[in-house]
Amino acid sequence: MCGIIGYVGTKNCTPALIDGLKKLEYRGYDSAGIAVVQDGQIVRVRAVGKVAELEKAVAQDKPQGTCGIGHTRWATHGKPSEENSHPHTDCSGEIVVVHNGIIENYLTLKEKLQTLGHKFQSETDTEVIAHLIEENLKHTRSGSHEQRLFRAVMKTSAELHGAFAYGVMWAKTPHQIIGVKNQSPLVVGLGKNENFLASDVPAFLKYTSKVLFLEDGQTAVLTPDGVKLYGMDGQETKVKTTKISWDEKTAEKGGYKHFMLKEIYEQPQGLEDTLRTAREDFGRILGLKTTDLRNIKNVYLVACGTAYHAAMIGKYYLENFAGVTASVDLASEFKYRTIPPAENTLCIAVSQSGETADTLGAVKKAKELGFKRLAICNVLGSGLTRACNSVFFTHCGPEISVASTKAFTSQIISLYALAIFLGHASGNISQKVFNKLYKELMAVPKAVADTLKIEYDVRHLTKKIYKSDRFIFLGRNVDYPIALEGALKLKEISYVSAEGFAAGEIKHGPISIIDKGTPVLILMPKNLLFDKMLSACAECRARGAFVIALTTPDGKEEAAAVSDKQIIVPQASEYLQPVLDIVALQFFAYWVAKRLGRDIDQPRNLAKSVTVE
Repeated sequence: MCGIIGYVGTKNCTPALIDGLKKLEYRGYDSAGIAVVQDGQIVRVRAVGKVAELEKAVAQDKPQGTCGIGHTRWATHGKPSEENSHPHTDCSGEIVVVHNGIIENYLTLKEKLQTLGHKFQSETDTEVIAHLIEENLKHTRSGSHEQRLFRAVMKTSAELHGAFAYGVMWAKTPHQIIGVKNQSPLVVGLGKNENFLASDVPAFLKYTSKVLFLEDGQTAVLTPDGVKLYGMDGQETKVKTTKISWDEKTAEKGGYKHFMLKEIYEQPQGLEDTLRTAREDFGRILGLKTTDLRNIKNVYLVACGTAYHAAMIGKYYLENFAGVTASVDLASEFKYRTIPPAENTLCIAVSQSGETADTLGAVKKAKELGFKRLAICNVLGSGLTRACNSVFFTHCGPEISVASTKAFTSQIISLYALAIFLGHASGNISQKVFNKLYKELMAVPKAVADTLKIEYDVRHLTKKIYKSDRFIFLGRNVDYPIALEGALKLKEISYVSAEGFAAGEIKHGPISIIDKGTPVLILMPKNLLFDKMLSACAECRARGAFVIALTTPDGKEEAAAVSDKQIIVPQASEYLQPVLDIVALQFFAYWVAKRLGRDIDQPRNLAKSVTVE
């Protein structure tokens, strides 16, 4: 959440700042602002609401300068207002800061600074950084202005507690930006006679694809001539750059009304790209020897939100194919519960962004327990990929919409691939069975492409029920997490009440909230549990529910007898069916939200990457 952009170069920075903030809108925010060094002074322009409102204010004030920083804020400390919008300044107005994350000890620091005479203008924790730098500058009098600012920033960072990333400018150093990373994403874009600081790559991809991913504890000093990196000890460190393979157009809508719809349709290609990596030997990809794979006895899967639902499905895969004991934890819970140490344990952390604070915290705990750590992630150079021993990149391309779609399906098949490779390495499944499962896995992208054809049917169905105030989703076995994910998708982007349940549990309480006209979506592909799901349909319908059966072609006739409407998805193997079923529910959530007129790509109160606890 929140977005940072910084530019230092030879051109007027304002267009690059505004463009960068627009590219970061997907992260979620409620206000925005920029600051520019103009004629030796800091000029700030801030606005509540969308970047479009800031753009209007910028057009009026016309700030000009070759060094500037910008920010989109998602409120944590203080309500959305111009006073609380970033960038924030010190007492003199010469130091300006943008910041993501939370300064946990800001109240203590603020009280100390107030006793020293500092006056605060906002309710934010961020403003403390600017005043602390100002105070530390008073005690760093030797050297050039650039050297003084660097030392003051280093001292300030050492005094801050929490997960944060921030960027700093000083009116007296009009050709320098300093960026600091600590458990919150921050990247540098390297251009020709210009350099960029940002919280994510799309912010500057229009200008350069040469990227430097900062490590925790690193400080970057940007000038038009280049970038220097420093460790926590103040010593310069080696700069290691990465070339981003996708271009700016990849992150644009490509003719679709919303990024979410575009990304639903990108799933066949995304899955194909994920499986391109899985075609190789998993042990070699992960840097684990076959003996290491064979010796794994326990697996903890940790994740948040949509990724947690993928991890739930992964548990079924690992237990069924690999024969290991697997448990799934919300990362925010895993961090704080007692976990017994155990040999031959693997912790699998699943995250689209690789910057989710709770997931990073869970991985840190797993490391302390001595567990091997594997990241399943979509973002190269993210914090999670550096915190784990091994990484499997899903490679499904940038996901811009806050509501995850293609990252979720890529996570599912990554876990499936891992499970069958583990099962084969351990001898839990034979070569013959492995070959069969592998062949089915490789057929998934084509099956998903066929599933996309049902959009019209789903769209037509939602016309009748989109105004309902409650939706229920039911599933069993590997489709139970899909019921949870279907409900989450609908909640995220339509703001209506939606609940997912294991179908066998409805008699134990949930059936009480089903009344006349309640839409109940029942996941019931024709498999071993099909008859159980027919009973669930009958139970819900007897209470007056509007029952929608999501089934496969060979289950259509029987499902029609106990449901009001049917959604027919292609048939896949039992354990891969969820990848097809979720596509239908993604379309369902999208069209309900669209008919309700919601902001689909940037739903209220949500952010793409939750980088604070």
